[in-house]
Amino acid sequence: MEASKVINTPIATTPRLDLDESNSSVNQTMYRGIIGSLLYLTASRPDIVFSMVLCARFQSNPKESYLKAAKRILRYLKGTHDLVLYYPSGDNLNLVRYADADYVGYLVDRKSTSGMAHFLGSCLISWGTRKQNSEALSTAEA
Repeated sequence: MEASKVINTPIATTPRLDLDESNSSVNQTMYRGIIGSLLYLTASRPDIVFSMVLCARFQSNPKESYLKAAKRILRYLKGTHDLVLYYPSGDNLNLVRYADADYVGYLVDRKSTSGMAHFLGSCLISWGTRKQNSEALSTAEA
């Protein structure tokens, strides 16, 4: 990975990570080690949370395509090591919340993933993503 090229996005928009039976399996211990390391980094790097969670869904039976996606996140981190959370001092204390949902983004069980971010002034104070409990039959339900 030291000689790998850096990349601008933590995950590719196409093709999506889905149940992949065609590729060969990879070492489960190594894959789980990568996912564990990425999970540790999410405390200070909210930009990789969504991609890391997508890769973490396949820990029980990792395939070559999932390992490739996890390595893409590592290549992204290599190129963005200077990104940090910054909290400037000031008197602007407006609380703003943003939310978004990915309608049927995970084609294996057809469940949507929703995400949110909270800002106090211009500072990110909390963030999160979760896979919804039920299947959405339309974008209005998602």
